[in-house]
Amino acid sequence: MYPKDVGYEPPNDRKSSPDKGNVQKGEPILLLTLGQEEVIVSSMNVKTLYKATVLVAVVAPLLGTVFAIYQLWERVVYWPDIILMLVSYMITAMGVTMGFHRMLTHRSFQAHPVVKCLLLIFGSMALEGPAIQWAATHVKHHAQADREGDPHSPLEGFFHAHVGWLFKDDMADPNIYCRHLLKDPIVMFISRTFLLWVVLSFIIPFAIGGWSGLLWGGLVRIFLTHHVTWSVNSVCHTFGKRQFETTDQSRNEWIVGLLAFGEGWHNNHHAFPRSAFHGLSWWQFDLSGYIIRLFERVGLVHDVYRVPAETLARRLLKPTGAVEIEPVTADKTL
Repeated sequence: MYPKDVGYEPPNDRKSSPDKGNVQKGEPILLLTLGQEEVIVSSMNVKTLYKATVLVAVVAPLLGTVFAIYQLWERVVYWPDIILMLVSYMITAMGVTMGFHRMLTHRSFQAHPVVKCLLLIFGSMALEGPAIQWAATHVKHHAQADREGDPHSPLEGFFHAHVGWLFKDDMADPNIYCRHLLKDPIVMFISRTFLLWVVLSFIIPFAIGGWSGLLWGGLVRIFLTHHVTWSVNSVCHTFGKRQFETTDQSRNEWIVGLLAFGEGWHNNHHAFPRSAFHGLSWWQFDLSGYIIRLFERVGLVHDVYRVPAETLARRLLKPTGAVEIEPVTADKTL
């Protein structure tokens, strides 16, 4: 059953939008913009190209990180390289956690157009796919969490949940899972120009630090961003503790919460998907949530969604382990 506060309408059965009627649901598509015309290429060649691209995006940062570790061992790494890597990691990770996840997918807050644009650009620089596809995949995950159809459930294996799912052909269709975003000009512009932001994510560190900057601020940064993000799918559905009752296997894992700026409090998130804050206790570090609060105070974001205290208390797991699972109904909202 579709989760009750992801922030979207339940998926419908439409296979495509009217102007893309010849594209089958879930089939990888290549959308090319030529002047004012959009050309859709959909074939087995696109599937092969997609898998090859994913393979390069996964393996290249890994190889770069191995080489960076070798350089670190040989003591040929300098502090500017490390600082560049940390700063670029923070920027792109915030783009994923605040931009792609909380703002775009769950509508946990509304942002000023400039802030919205920057967050989506930073998220695109993480090399995790266009914003529109990222949102569709994540909505599908919540709709079918840890059940058949979940894009990255560890029920199909830990490796599958972490990275193996990326090589599947069955991509989430934005026309089904987030069709309203197709009408958002900012989202669609950033999604269509995804490759531009990817290229810039390599050019900028190279311009700052040369080849070593490209290595640490480019490949190592992407490797860390990828595996920290993927750990939410794999680690946080396998290890950790559960604070709230949910119908899936989501768990809170503090290490991922620290590295992913609050995303590791994943059981909290699955219990209250629309919440702008994943750290729901004072000791649960949620850097993304702290920045959202700061942005709210200075007027850069608004309509920040908070879960009422009584709702939090009602959903807590019982200490004895005996729990009552509330039925999920379409007309019941948090």
